[in-house]
Amino acid sequence: MTDASLTSSTSPVRRLLARPTTGAWVAAVVVLVFFSVQTDTFMTAAGAGVWLESASRFGIMAVAVALLMIGGEFDLSAGVMTGFTALWVGVCTTQYGLNVWVAVLLSLVVALAVGALNGVLVVRTGLPSFIITLGTFFVLQGVDLAVTKALTGEVAIQGMTKVPYYDSVQPIFGGSVEIGGGTFYVSILWWLAFTALASWVLLRTRAGNWIFAVGGDLPAARAVGVPIIKTKIGLFMLTAGAGWLVGMISLFRTSTVQANTGVGQEFIYIICAVVGGCLMTGGYGSAVGASLGALIYGMTFMGINAAQWDNNWLRTFLGAMLLGAVLINLWVRKQAEATR
Repeated sequence: MTDASLTSSTSPVRRLLARPTTGAWVAAVVVLVFFSVQTDTFMTAAGAGVWLESASRFGIMAVAVALLMIGGEFDLSAGVMTGFTALWVGVCTTQYGLNVWVAVLLSLVVALAVGALNGVLVVRTGLPSFIITLGTFFVLQGVDLAVTKALTGEVAIQGMTKVPYYDSVQPIFGGSVEIGGGTFYVSILWWLAFTALASWVLLRTRAGNWIFAVGGDLPAARAVGVPIIKTKIGLFMLTAGAGWLVGMISLFRTSTVQANTGVGQEFIYIICAVVGGCLMTGGYGSAVGASLGALIYGMTFMGINAAQWDNNWLRTFLGAMLLGAVLINLWVRKQAEATR
């Protein structure tokens, strides 16, 4: 076999390995098979409903975080934003009698404003987004705890089912159907639709090219006229908007929200994105990969509980998954560079 034929025969394999989603697909299949063997309930309709619901909430946020990471930035306030928006709706409706539809829309406006502020501070000051959004994280966490307690005397909002027009909003964000003995929530549809839309934007639009450009090579992007400021601010608004959506899903599924809702989950979103093929350095990744990372987390979370293992092993798994994903992504990037 000549060198030319060898290169020709191996290039399709290299191209496959260079895709950001390849490792995530393999990991998802391995986790699926592993827990299917460990417990009889994992692959039943009831079991699938549980891990798909968990994956859907993490998947929506992981996709938004993935796009931001591809653009070269991080948002550590993404987790607390889910609780902040849910508490906003809860306080406005239960304490001040605001129409629930108005409260939901106002919470979206507030979330987008916070996201825009994060973006403006990052692009105008030149400070790392890690620092800017860490500050936002603590501000929102303090507001969630202090304001909720000051207004209600507690650190939770309950009684949402008694709010007028609650039943008209609930099916949109917290509705569910019974299929084959399993409960499947509307959040799964939100997750799939959001992933499809994000993939289309990344791969088929000019905005997607801008995202890859600002994360991959900022000076070159600036030189060719990419609207860097608009792109980065838009990405921060996207993560805030996704936080609002997950907040509404959580609120209208359970009709209650705690002041610490979402705190600490921002790291899980980042892990899901990295497992899905996103590079920590930006410029590389996919929305589908991030969704697969969330699916892996959802399956693992449910699988560990179904197998009656110690839940502390979940954190161990997350750490190992992150380290493994970083090493695999480093190798994949080298394969991608070899195909150019």
